[in-house]
Amino acid sequence: MKPTKTLTLFSFLVAFPASIFSEPLWPEGKVPYLKENAPAEEVPTLHLYPTKGGETHTGAAVVICPGGGYGGLARDHEGHQPAQWFNEQGVSAFVLHYRLGSQGYHYPTQLADVQRAIRWVRAHAEKFDLDPDRIAVMGFSAGGHLASMAATLYEEKAYEASDSIDEASARPNFAVLCYPVISMEQGVTHGGSRKNLLGPDRADDPEWIEKLSSEKNVTAETPPTFLFQTNADTAVPAENAVRFYLALRKHGVPTEMHIYERGPHGVGLYRGDPVLGTWSGHLKNWLQTHFFYSGKQERAAVKGQVSLDGQPVSWGVLTFHPEDEKIPPTSVRVRRGRFSAPAEDGPVLGKAALTLEGSIWEATGDPGDVAVSLQSLSPDSDKEIVIEVQEKSDPIELDFRSR
Repeated sequence: MKPTKTLTLFSFLVAFPASIFSEPLWPEGKVPYLKENAPAEEVPTLHLYPTKGGETHTGAAVVICPGGGYGGLARDHEGHQPAQWFNEQGVSAFVLHYRLGSQGYHYPTQLADVQRAIRWVRAHAEKFDLDPDRIAVMGFSAGGHLASMAATLYEEKAYEASDSIDEASARPNFAVLCYPVISMEQGVTHGGSRKNLLGPDRADDPEWIEKLSSEKNVTAETPPTFLFQTNADTAVPAENAVRFYLALRKHGVPTEMHIYERGPHGVGLYRGDPVLGTWSGHLKNWLQTHFFYSGKQERAAVKGQVSLDGQPVSWGVLTFHPEDEKIPPTSVRVRRGRFSAPAEDGPVLGKAALTLEGSIWEATGDPGDVAVSLQSLSPDSDKEIVIEVQEKSDPIELDFRSR
């Protein structure tokens, strides 16, 4: 093994420290459902990875639920590592160590823990410089089921309120579900997760199976959701994620799902894999599209004309890139030389660089026409096109030259 490779890997692994500290979800003596004389490991806690004060701090936050079949916790690759990844994006992460069926805790204990975790983060928003309207919940495998319950059963009274923290909303603003257990139905669910969540006396009860199959609990108020799954997963089959996705579509909830052909269950970030490891990049883009990193921004309607070498661009994409990289770019389709977008789909107000890119074909009709990508009006200029997007702007006219 070459020393340089060893050093590179080591520096990657130690790039971020472990969580700075952990906090119990409830004050001592106030934890609902806690067994008498329970050991410390049964007390539900949040492990904190705040970004306040950092150069990339965005004010967004995520509560992460590791998987483990409700019988254990995959604290590293489904807790610590995703928290570090979010820190790289300037997002404060809070890893939830919730109670388990293997410890004798069953529903609604787990729902109580995740509801309290989201409320805890929202109630401490000022302390960690967070936007209380940009709090996501993320879960892997059985933790994905817990996150799906947080996204659908946030109004259910899972425990009695005990202090001011419980006055905060338990509804997450976004949900990220990674190879999640969703259904409790036989043949689709993960049997161990169902037994550990419901307990042996309720695991086969049709009423409880119906109640805690999360696809049955989706409404129009379920938060926007990102789903990641592999087709090859045999432990938690893709039917779980697909059922939730279809339920979200039925109720008009914004959603995006990525199903990779290859990959086992429980991969975590899998950053070393050149194919499966790309899922976190899709997540980053999706979150940016929903203004997770920047907060809501005002948009404007735009319209105009685009020509290339004097000919209307027959087909293409005009993209507005805001100065602030945390704000998502906006792409508008060009057809027959024209483009338009209403305010809800238009670019964000402020300065934006323009590019004409994608399937932009020279319009001469010659068999030698090729696709081009242009960031300036002519090949003789290296000056990018910058416009000021205003609430009411005149039509934009662009005449690109490729030669």
